Amino acid sequence: MSQAAFDLDLDDGGEPTYSVAELADAVNGVLRRQFGDGVWVRGEIQGYGERNGHAYFRLVESGAERKAVLDVSFFANARMRLRPLLHKHRLRLADGIKVRVFGVLDFYPANGRLSLKMSAIDPRYTLGEMAMERDDVIRRLVAKGLYDANRRLTVAEMPLRIGLVTSVDSAAWHDFMHQLKQSGHGFGIRVIDVRVQGEFAAEMVTNAVATLAARGDVDVIVLIRGGGSRTELAIFDTESIALAIAASTVPVFTGLGHEIDRSVADEVAHTAFKTPTACAVALIERVQAFARRTESTWEAIAARTSRHLERSSIGLLETARRIEQRTIAAVERADQRLIDRSHRVALSSARVLDRADRAIERAADGIGLRPLQYATQELQTLQQIEARVRSLDPIHAMARGWSLTRTTDGRLIRSSSELASGDEIVTTFATGVAASRVESTAGGHTAAAEGRT
Repeated sequence: MSQAAFDLDLDDGGEPTYSVAELADAVNGVLRRQFGDGVWVRGEIQGYGERNGHAYFRLVESGAERKAVLDVSFFANARMRLRPLLHKHRLRLADGIKVRVFGVLDFYPANGRLSLKMSAIDPRYTLGEMAMERDDVIRRLVAKGLYDANRRLTVAEMPLRIGLVTSVDSAAWHDFMHQLKQSGHGFGIRVIDVRVQGEFAAEMVTNAVATLAARGDVDVIVLIRGGGSRTELAIFDTESIALAIAASTVPVFTGLGHEIDRSVADEVAHTAFKTPTACAVALIERVQAFARRTESTWEAIAARTSRHLERSSIGLLETARRIEQRTIAAVERADQRLIDRSHRVALSSARVLDRADRAIERAADGIGLRPLQYATQELQTLQQIEARVRSLDPIHAMARGWSLTRTTDGRLIRSSSELASGDEIVTTFATGVAASRVESTAGGHTAAAEGRT
């Protein structure tokens, strides 16, 4: 706007000169005439801060060619008036939030800056921008095939090892831990303390989820916070957190404390719960369900085992009875066979004894007749032997004129060749003995030179 457009009621006859205060008043007058009771402006909040009940921030628009900044003053009376509207839509002003606000432009002479005195806000614009950004993130995840990646993972039957991402000592932390402690189950918690709103919150949550997923020693990752406004929960719509959850090799549970809306983190998580307490209860119920299934399975095994043992006991008793009956029958048959054999043995023994008695009788009869025959035969044999012995006795031969010649040492002389001249010999006759000395031997005949009787 050129200076000629200003209606300052000055003397047109020369060039006007203003004091700084006069120029400021003139600028404000033009602004009021130009923009009436106020103007709507949209942009992204940066540098949000509160002081003495007032709030101050900058509306920023970053374009391809330039960056535009407008200071905004949100005074306490206007804040009080707009608080129900913001609360109704669960909005809270903070850095990074895109807003459409209404206010009066004011050029402040003390610092020479143009600012907007905010008096109204359009919640639908902010919610719409958030929804569009949220939808854009979800579309990109779907295009990459990551939207339901975490939901395809299988949760452990007994998830006792929990990786927890939250702000330690917050209400969400205490509610979650209280439920687990009250359950009496042996949960093991690995916690990473993070900011869940404000600057660096998205980066801290992203890194925490990735770190726990890489550990490999947790059954489930739990991301919780204790609710808040839509704008405070907007960090869970950020693409970095969504990508960390989708890329996790461990199932992720969320309990972000908002009853109505679902964040992008909820959309891509394995399971989303309304509150941290509900998340804890779900984990406890899963463990209890596994314990019940285990107990039920054990009871079924025990019952089946008892039935099997009972059937086996009955079968064993029946087998024992059959064995007993067969044993008794076998013993009875054996007794009968033994009795039969005893009878046969008794009969056989009697027959054998009868035959033996008859044989003995016959032998006795034979013995009674044969001794005399045997004696007569033996006597005749002895007489024959005696006659032969008598006929061979040298006495009988010598009685017929034969004699026996021996050396002095008793050796029998059978040939003259056994003698030498001068040997002494002894000749035995039928009656008497003669001793002599050999004078010579010749032709097998011996001549005695002298002899003694």
